[in-house]
Amino acid sequence: MSKLAIKGGKAVRTKPYPTWPPYDKREEEQLLGVLHSQNWGGYPSPNVKAAEFAAAFAKAHDAAYGVCVANGSFTLDIALKAADIEAGDEVIVPTYTWLATAACAVNVNAVPVFVDVRPDNYTLDPALVEQAITPRTRAVIPVHLGSSVADLDRLLAICKKHKLVLIEDCAHVHGAQWRGKGVGSHGDFGSFSFQSSKLMTAGEGGIVLTSNKLYEEKLQSIVNCGRKGWGYDSFDGWLFGTNARLSEFQAAVLIAQLAKLEKFTLKRQENGAYLTKLLDDIPGLATIKPDKRMTRVTHYQYIFKYDASGFKGLHRDKFLEALAAEGINADGDFYEPIQERPIFAPKLSQYPMLKKRYPKGINAKAAHTPVAHKAAYEEAVWLHYPYLMGTKKDVEDIAKAIWKIRDNLGELI
Repeated sequence: MSKLAIKGGKAVRTKPYPTWPPYDKREEEQLLGVLHSQNWGGYPSPNVKAAEFAAAFAKAHDAAYGVCVANGSFTLDIALKAADIEAGDEVIVPTYTWLATAACAVNVNAVPVFVDVRPDNYTLDPALVEQAITPRTRAVIPVHLGSSVADLDRLLAICKKHKLVLIEDCAHVHGAQWRGKGVGSHGDFGSFSFQSSKLMTAGEGGIVLTSNKLYEEKLQSIVNCGRKGWGYDSFDGWLFGTNARLSEFQAAVLIAQLAKLEKFTLKRQENGAYLTKLLDDIPGLATIKPDKRMTRVTHYQYIFKYDASGFKGLHRDKFLEALAAEGINADGDFYEPIQERPIFAPKLSQYPMLKKRYPKGINAKAAHTPVAHKAAYEEAVWLHYPYLMGTKKDVEDIAKAIWKIRDNLGELI
């Protein structure tokens, strides 16, 4: 009789893991407060709850200012606009990330330059960043990925040397710290998402952090259709903006979510360390260790590396199918190299500034990024953060399921 669940055996896990997003009376009370106030929208900007949340979130991440935005894609667009990135300017981005990290450059008529990631933790490779700099380079957008923070020390030094703007993409790392200071406060801007899957969520939403007053004023104006308002009217001229304001309902939920962030971060940090200890004992797997300069680790996705040679040649995707049958759902191609994705296809007729660097458009041949390619299609395994929100027994079941697959590979090969 087969032992593996995918072959008809009994699954390791039938009990569901903690659901997400978590909520309690605090979200309910905040939402009802806004409902009864009849002050629901983002205007005047920033509105009451949005201003309250922005100040609290910025303080929690050691930045001087926060500007609430409709979502975590607009945050990147708006940061580039506030930094005066112009048509044809180049913006260096990692290829192993969500589309928005590169799309923001296209959206402001600039040019994304795709750079590969480090093989140890899949964050932007600083050595390759320096190689990619040209006279047109104006900005670098490192992504803090999964549970890892990009090497901010080296990237900040590179940006200072070449006079480049640094925008931290922090969509995965709410609450994390680098050298005792919150992520998102090290560069010129820090971009956070509050989309449904994120560590803090209001369904949608985002925020940009900065400690530069001029940048803060420009961000406020751009978000508010280019208007100037009290506290953000000291700069000369007018900016071409858009309505990217956050509603009071979303801000209210985020106030409640922020109150729980530290507790949940520490919970995930503890369970993540325990999972690493368990997985380190399994041949064929390699865990990603936090950089020692990360003084607070958080886990949006816990990523580990799968080596098929340690599983008798079983492809990662077949391993994931067997793991799902045991009650542990994980992703392999959670991210793919951006230039290899058909969905990322800006037309040269609409974005002519791309033509010089990409005369045939952006496609799989636009950049050679072998580390990201291997991660996407062969190596990386992504576990979403609810797997780290329960008990030690919940964590142990992950390792138990993997051991079960490894001990019964004959049923799969």
